[in-house]
Amino acid sequence: MTAAKRAGPPILMRRRHKGDNNRRRFCVQTLRGRGTGLLEGGWRRACRGCSPASPVMRQVADAEASMSGTERMIASLEPAGAGSGRVRHRRRRRPGIADLGAGLLLAAIAGLTPSLAAEQDIPAWLGAHVGDGEGQIARPVLERARALYLRKLGEGAVSNPCYFAMDATRPGDLGGGVLGRRFYVICEAERSFRAIAAGHGSGRDLKGLADFANGRRCVRNFGNALDSDLTTGGAYVTAETKTSFKGYYRVASNHDAVFVRSFVQFDGEGETANARQRAIGGHPAALLRGVCLRKSADSPYANGEGYVPVGKLVDYSGGRSNGCTSWSPSDARQIIPMLKDNPTTLYIYPESGDISAVARAVAAGRPPARAGLYWNASCLKEIVAPKYWPRATLEPIIARYEQAHPAPPPRPLPICAQP
Repeated sequence: MTAAKRAGPPILMRRRHKGDNNRRRFCVQTLRGRGTGLLEGGWRRACRGCSPASPVMRQVADAEASMSGTERMIASLEPAGAGSGRVRHRRRRRPGIADLGAGLLLAAIAGLTPSLAAEQDIPAWLGAHVGDGEGQIARPVLERARALYLRKLGEGAVSNPCYFAMDATRPGDLGGGVLGRRFYVICEAERSFRAIAAGHGSGRDLKGLADFANGRRCVRNFGNALDSDLTTGGAYVTAETKTSFKGYYRVASNHDAVFVRSFVQFDGEGETANARQRAIGGHPAALLRGVCLRKSADSPYANGEGYVPVGKLVDYSGGRSNGCTSWSPSDARQIIPMLKDNPTTLYIYPESGDISAVARAVAAGRPPARAGLYWNASCLKEIVAPKYWPRATLEPIIARYEQAHPAPPPRPLPICAQP
């Protein structure tokens, strides 16, 4: 069997097998680095009868030898037919990858347009969660989150069977003590989809210079400037988790509990590339207020003089953050262990291009949906139009403000009035 010489994406070749007049199988020749190895299993089965000594099969064998464990799992998937988007399993289910459609794997790994592949291959069970209702995920958000995850999976940057998404155009507070669910935990191998609450960046009001503050319910201002406290949409990969002691809090009469808080660092790319510099990550929405120092020399956390910080534990789930993604303490206890030594992707919508396009549509008096754009209708009605503050514009403004309003020197914590 010979393949036509062609530059660019992988070559798809159809051939009808003898005695099988009702279906066609695809022989996929992927000659881009590891792409051949990733698809080798399904390719070899689809091309039964090809000579092992042929140049194509030799390239397949060479690529297979360099595959990682995750890639070998992908290689076990066999395309069921042209455009089916389904996966045929050999004997038993393989966790972590088994439910990803073969068509999407082909497109994502071989270099076809990821967003188009994600749109065409969303499994039916996951498609049932797509929509604008509470607890659902908007299609553009899901498509981009899946494309990012599969790209990083193909690059070997992640191997976690789950990935995350967040829709920062949705309301975070629905009123009456009910929080909006706009952070998504998607585990396709388990056919698991969860929507939970998450906080957004508060922004700041620099009196006399710039007001880019956000309310509790909806986000109007976005940006990536240092010290802006703004949410930045785009691509992230989770990194290390740091857990630190914050102090003690009272849980019962004469009984205190230790408060430690974990922080998952995010690494970004493009507009989110300064995530580490900004200390952007995920953490529980909890902190200590009214902190004072109490004598407790026997505590392993005591300072050199035998004191420990003590305060009141405050849960601010669904509130605002300094630009990080915050979860309720109960949700954080489930999410953070998933990431221990096992990074995954997070896609936050919207990006600056989405914000600018929606703002232009609003200024022109056109509903964004009619222009093929997405923004949650409830929040758009409240904020009128979103705004993106690029760091090149905002950082000089913040620097001028802080120069004119220097922070006071830190005060030592007071000694607790009661033991």
